[in-house]
Amino acid sequence: MLDRDKIREGLTFDDVLLLPAHSTVLPKEVDLSTHLTAAVKLNTPLLSAAMDTVTESRTAICMAREG
Repeated sequence: MLDRDKIREGLTFDDVLLLPAHSTVLPKEVDLSTHLTAAVKLNTPLLSAAMDTVTESRTAICMAREG
């Protein structure tokens, strides 16, 4: 049985719109890391489909190196 209180909201590309604008935040101050699971931390909040027709090995290796 799922504990619905533990399921957090997630966003996809269609949920977010980034507009160009001036910012006082420096790129080196930004932390985009997130946790996929309690034991798996991602340095970049991007996932690719686990399908060889969508994600080639070169892409998977590149993403893994980024964390």
